[in-house]
Amino acid sequence: MCGIYGIVSSNDTAIGHPDVVTAMGEALRHRGPDGSAHFRAPRAIIGTERLRIIDLHERADQPFASPDESVWLECNGEIYNSASIRARYRDYPYRSHSDVETILPLYLDRGTDAIAELDGMFGLAIRDARDGSLLLARDRAGEKPLFYARSGDEVIFASELQCVMKHPGVSHELDPEAVADYLTHGYVLEPRTMFAAVRRVPAGSWIRFTSRGDEVARYWQPESIPIADRNTEDAVLELRSLIEGAVTKQVMSDVPVGVFISGGMDSSILAALASKAIGVDKVHTFSAQFAEASYDESGDAAVIAARMHTRHVPVPANDETLFEALRAVTRRIAEPIADPAVLPTFLLARAAREHVKVVLSGEGADELFGGYPTYIGHKVAPLYRAIPRFGRRGLEALVRRLPSSGKKVTFEFLLKRFVAGADQPWAERHAAWFGTGPLKGSRAEIEREGARKTADVLAAAMLLDYRTYLRDNLLVKVDRATMLSSVEARAPFLDREVTAFALSLPAHLRIRRFTTKWILKKAAEAWLPNDVIYRKKRGLSVPVASWINRGLGAEVDRLLAPERLEASGLDAEMIGKLLAEHRREEANHARALWAVIMLQYWMENWA
Repeated sequence: MCGIYGIVSSNDTAIGHPDVVTAMGEALRHRGPDGSAHFRAPRAIIGTERLRIIDLHERADQPFASPDESVWLECNGEIYNSASIRARYRDYPYRSHSDVETILPLYLDRGTDAIAELDGMFGLAIRDARDGSLLLARDRAGEKPLFYARSGDEVIFASELQCVMKHPGVSHELDPEAVADYLTHGYVLEPRTMFAAVRRVPAGSWIRFTSRGDEVARYWQPESIPIADRNTEDAVLELRSLIEGAVTKQVMSDVPVGVFISGGMDSSILAALASKAIGVDKVHTFSAQFAEASYDESGDAAVIAARMHTRHVPVPANDETLFEALRAVTRRIAEPIADPAVLPTFLLARAAREHVKVVLSGEGADELFGGYPTYIGHKVAPLYRAIPRFGRRGLEALVRRLPSSGKKVTFEFLLKRFVAGADQPWAERHAAWFGTGPLKGSRAEIEREGARKTADVLAAAMLLDYRTYLRDNLLVKVDRATMLSSVEARAPFLDREVTAFALSLPAHLRIRRFTTKWILKKAAEAWLPNDVIYRKKRGLSVPVASWINRGLGAEVDRLLAPERLEASGLDAEMIGKLLAEHRREEANHARALWAVIMLQYWMENWA
């Protein structure tokens, strides 16, 4: 795991600002505090800040060079099939036991086709002096980030946005489409960033920059995976085997490994299988301990940890520690992250760093196997739309009058969201249910992301979430929050084979009647007791609704002052109305208001 960065010229001129790489490296030091190295040439400078996970010796520090030093490689992430690649190229003169170094002989043999053969999470850069090219690539799901910008004939790239922005040739002008994305969804859809000059390498893609132009290719196309019905019993057995294999691969490490657990099924599966792979008493587990009962699952997590004999660490997530996390996140992450779970995730990572360098996290299970209540909403929507229009209007009026609650994901909240979007076409209502609510922008792009040649709305909705909400929100949140504390997060549910298998399943094996993640729950029966598997899903979040009215009241007033909102180009009147309704407890607008609050923090610190 590393932070990578560089500047590469596509013509014969030398790099214009070579000394800026010092500041670029410092901006990524949190991603790799264990080692720092550069490769410098007249037309290219690439550098790495390394977090030592596999082969802890300095000989494994990046960048890596080919034997004739014509090709240079650096990579942020882990390559889980490195052993098979190493065996395939036994005669290559490796200098280390690093998983990353195995990419070089594969690239020298296969060129850009090598990227599709990698099994792992990665953002990588290859400088090939033989043709003057720069190759940037990202993993399939988008677990690891990679940004780039242009300044004249130069390409500037890095693992995090603030590193790219250190270059004096990169404009700080905002991208209005990205701002619209953020206000609508709570995150920015790739390849955009909040800055017009900076883009993200798309997940599952590579970009090759040469003096003749740019070449872009998608090597991973999840929408092309055909849905195939399967024998139920065989499918459950196959899924068990795939998940066990994924966890076994991903606990590969030369440093201690931990698991973020909540007491729910997904994280408990990871803890159980990690303990099986590593050994009893060798896995650390970490859970957030909230003061507010409706948010706290630490008791359930402690029971799971005791059953599995893990080394368990409860992490306090009270107002004091969460506000501390808020300051750290808004000041040190150059992207506005509207998901409040970034705060407890940061606290978990900070606590974990005292014990481990690698943690397993459950991202991907909900999107791949159908874990969100929105999917049930899609099943119910046709029945609701069959009710005569006057009946629906009456039901909507009754639902709107239900008392608002600031507790976590209440039935009242879900019901209000449902009736607000149930009449719309599936892609529009899905975006509405998942979005910020009253803050509107264009939804055309997110609908294209969900395009799939199937009449199965649920399968299409899950694919949409995999390619947007997971990729552009959840994985961003986890990567940035954990790397702030120099901790590597791995997501076994996003294993290449697990993902392909899940996307090939028909919806009725993922959601059966009103049971979400049905096939995953059946698979989990081999590892967990039923009280854990069938426990009500709650998820990791924070009491934002009450913060806005109380703990952060003065700060919210400052950030959402009308003159400040107008200066930011936001609709001060509309946002003021939302805030007033929220504070009178007439409605819970926490999701929309928190998105604006985090945007205002971002503008204050970064724009």
